[in-house]
Amino acid sequence: MIYDLELDKVVKKIGKSKLVCIQLPDGLKSEADNIVDYLEEKTNAKVIIWAGNCYGACDIPSGLRLIGVEKLFCFGHNRFNKVEGW
Repeated sequence: MIYDLELDKVVKKIGKSKLVCIQLPDGLKSEADNIVDYLEEKTNAKVIIWAGNCYGACDIPSGLRLIGVEKLFCFGHNRFNKVEGW
């Protein structure tokens, strides 16, 4: 992979979560299987991929908690700061 996605940091943040989702911009979707394999190998979590479009921090998928997703990891250009109440 030509990008450093800091996956070891993601592994630490997954912690004891059992189901997490990754959201990737279209340019990284070709690496989705490699990312999932790495994260599942290093954690006890099941990792699913948000297959919809990703246009940045304003494009957070809704309804993930309804299927039991504990954490969402958004990969992109800029840091996304969580707003209280989300």
